[in-house]
Amino acid sequence: MNKIITISRQYGSGGREIGQKLAKHYDIPFYDNEIITRAAKESGFAEETFARAEDKATNSLLYSLAMGINVYGNQDFGFSGLSLDDRIFLAQSDVIRKVAEEGPCIIVGRCADYVLKEREDVVNLFIKAAMSFRIERAVSEYDIEENKAADVILKNDKRRGNYYNYHVGEKWTDLNNYDLVVRSDLSGIDNAVKCICTYLGE
Repeated sequence: MNKIITISRQYGSGGREIGQKLAKHYDIPFYDNEIITRAAKESGFAEETFARAEDKATNSLLYSLAMGINVYGNQDFGFSGLSLDDRIFLAQSDVIRKVAEEGPCIIVGRCADYVLKEREDVVNLFIKAAMSFRIERAVSEYDIEENKAADVILKNDKRRGNYYNYHVGEKWTDLNNYDLVVRSDLSGIDNAVKCICTYLGE
């Protein structure tokens, strides 16, 4: 398998686990929080700064303009007043491009599909699932109280959507932006992996 796979996923859909299983199957690197660790090391920013960036992202037009950002996703690299969050995004994007240059890998989240959009060897996946399935996983995998799980899921989805919309200028949930969309609640995690492998031509 000579592809770079990016995975966008709804919270609780099992997208990260699917990515890990794919990486193990193909024996290629898996990047999630590893992107943050490497970006922090190379940029000099603290890891906590990267972790907070997604929480602080906004899809506000006025905020975007105030930060000197083109809301269609094109950063003005010559603009000296870039916000800390935008500099963090650029540092993170640089690492994503570097790991892609190093060879086949799995990259979860962080707008990797957008960052690598000019490459022809990238397959962009979106993993989604019904709320009931996601609640069950949130409770079993993340130890979230069942009566709070739905709110946690919606909050995390909103943050991911805002982060993507802010930096990319498109809707995170627009399935036309992805090569393959998988319903993990219908297939199950392992069958989702098999489905993706089949799609990749195995």
